[in-house]
Amino acid sequence: MTPLAEIRGLHVDFPGSTGWQPAVRGVSLVLGREKLGLVGESGSGKSVTGRALMRLLPPSARIRAETLRVAGTDLLTATPEAMRRLRGARIGLILQDPKFSLNPVMPAGEQIAEAWRAHHRGSRREAREAALELLSQVLIRDPARVFAAYPHELSGGMGQRVMIAMMLAPGPDLLIADEPTSALDATVQAEILRLLDRLVSDRGMGLVLISHDLPLVSRFCDRIVVMYGGRVMEELRAADLHAARHPYTRGLLNCLPRLDAARQRLPVLARDPAWLEGP
Repeated sequence: MTPLAEIRGLHVDFPGSTGWQPAVRGVSLVLGREKLGLVGESGSGKSVTGRALMRLLPPSARIRAETLRVAGTDLLTATPEAMRRLRGARIGLILQDPKFSLNPVMPAGEQIAEAWRAHHRGSRREAREAALELLSQVLIRDPARVFAAYPHELSGGMGQRVMIAMMLAPGPDLLIADEPTSALDATVQAEILRLLDRLVSDRGMGLVLISHDLPLVSRFCDRIVVMYGGRVMEELRAADLHAARHPYTRGLLNCLPRLDAARQRLPVLARDPAWLEGP
């Protein structure tokens, strides 16, 4: 089966006061129609890797790779017009906080309808009907009310559902969810994850869940990739996370508090400079 996305030897650097600073160092991934968890500490390169797949990095970034491909399109040589056709239609990005991701001066439903019309031929009426249907699919009880509401009138969970509906409007094959539940409380977080799980299963999509929450990813995803300092430290089945072998993954797990094993103080993760060396 042809993978939805393929990354081989991805490097991303940003300019700094002392020269180029590496953010991603030789990452290789193959993504299918699965739920892949991309985990690690802040600054490990998770979001940069996801945005590289969307070609949404700033112009100052330097991107190098042996292969960087989505839905058969070579992103290294794709024109801006080709990328506009690819984004949304084949690959979508759910950002972290709807308060900053949605247009504050535009009704929520109009933003979904705009995304639908950008990739489908249809009238404004058809776009409205499609937006209402998408709001229903993300389990919003009163789609007409939410359609007319502005983002500041919606709760965090409702705003995240609107964001998901907007990303689903073009019918992508692959969704990248960058910390989609970090700004939500535990109950709403569980609802959003159940929603994503159902949509991925019903639509046969692929999902990349970027997170630093190891227990959440281990319960939700099929496969986990652990990153540190822009490198992949370990790749394993989500069900086998408890048996991880790399000392970095073990260190992250040991830093988590546990109710069944009370400790006076959580350990501090010890980092080895050799982890950043090439294979």
